[in-house]
Amino acid sequence: MSAFVAEFIGTVLLILLGNGVVANVLLAKTKGNNSGLIVIAFGWAIGVFVGVYVAAPLSGAHLNPAVTIAMAVLSKISWSLVPQYICAQFLGAMAGTTFVWVAYKQHYDATVNPADQLATFCNTPAIDNSLMNFFTEAIATFVLMIGILFIAAPQNSLGALDALPVALLVLGIGVSLGGPTGYAINPARDLGPRIMHAILPIKGKGVSNWAYSWIPVLGPIIGAVLAAVLYDVITKP
Repeated sequence: MSAFVAEFIGTVLLILLGNGVVANVLLAKTKGNNSGLIVIAFGWAIGVFVGVYVAAPLSGAHLNPAVTIAMAVLSKISWSLVPQYICAQFLGAMAGTTFVWVAYKQHYDATVNPADQLATFCNTPAIDNSLMNFFTEAIATFVLMIGILFIAAPQNSLGALDALPVALLVLGIGVSLGGPTGYAINPARDLGPRIMHAILPIKGKGVSNWAYSWIPVLGPIIGAVLAAVLYDVITKP
């Protein structure tokens, strides 16, 4: 239960700060309106740092179903714990994005572009091409997972401060690979908030773009598992 609570709280903090910075940049009449991708990337990096730092002592701070599945593939976590972790991550993502909506309620009401509203919940591609968008998400998550595995390796680990290099890794992914899809790199980060976009009574909202929703789920899982397999091959005695 402690691991479930840690994953839930860590994911709440991740999404609250991550989708919060997107809301600040995209929604109408905010103090940070139109401040750009660099600000978004920094906000997500801080969200990762805080979420990982809080959750790490109790759960290992996966905060991401793709990471959890990859860790199970490597036998670093029991498969029996995978459903518990993923459930906590999805519930945390749904709660975190709901808190963003409450905090920015007036700005959602003032935003007339449904696409901007949707982007504060989940990802949309810059150019809609399912195959290329899938590859982008898989590649970005491969980088995330291989980086996490080496950062957390006993000979490299900084203990609780592993949260800092992981945050810098996410910052790098955002500014380098975030252009095509917005770098979901986390199924819960996209699908949980997308569900809440469909449910919440958002003034003037459009569709939740379910046709795209499989890409930020399957792409990250494939990328993370491939990174785990490669890591196992190159580090096995």
